[in-house]
Amino acid sequence: MKNFKRLTTLVIFIALLACSRQKTIKPLPYPVARSVDTVDTYFGERVADPYRWLEDDNSAETAAWVQAENTVTRDYLGRILFRAKIRQRLKQLWNYPKFGVPFKRGPYYFFSKNDGMQNQNVTYIQDGLDGEPRVFLDPNKLSADGTVALSGLAIDKKARYAAYSIARSGSDWNEIFIKSVVDGKQLNDHLKWVKFSSMSWRGDGFYYSRYPEPVEEKHFPVKTSSIKFTFIKSAKNNRRIN
Repeated sequence: MKNFKRLTTLVIFIALLACSRQKTIKPLPYPVARSVDTVDTYFGERVADPYRWLEDDNSAETAAWVQAENTVTRDYLGRILFRAKIRQRLKQLWNYPKFGVPFKRGPYYFFSKNDGMQNQNVTYIQDGLDGEPRVFLDPNKLSADGTVALSGLAIDKKARYAAYSIARSGSDWNEIFIKSVVDGKQLNDHLKWVKFSSMSWRGDGFYYSRYPEPVEEKHFPVKTSSIKFTFIKSAKNNRRIN
């Protein structure tokens, strides 16, 4: 019993000592979210939605509220003394080469690789099993801050073209581009207003899903998506359905 009391006292002492060596963390007051009288009726039940205005992520009021939230978060995190040590330790743990599962299309093999601390994985291509890997698509070069990510990649069955989708700054909205597999040249095709869609090749085109283009680009579409088929511009039959 005496040993238990001594151990308890020691633990309390260490905890108090640790707290005394920390800066006092005083979070800023959280921003007040304006409440509105929005009520919907579903199957006879009235459902209040007082923060519906926050769903408009393009409004100045929403942007100001998000900025205020970020200020609270950054102030709190900035006061944590061991944050730099955690960052350094994570760098040590993450800094090693990482490879994705390879796949074959035609005579080529494709795989992804990260040297260790790259923001985005790089897609490589090689000729057969004994070929020398070369960079096919490097998302890190698509933006200065490395926030453009490769969200999808589809190679046609004859390994002539590669359709790939990218997401900017973590957005759910994607853009689709086309590259030539043979010489790596970027084609002029560019599809927008794509979200949560894969690409499925058929001949000189592919299926995908997209939303209607909004009247004003600042106001994103809210209607349901539809399945589309598009021919690539460089194909002989230059017909586009989108």
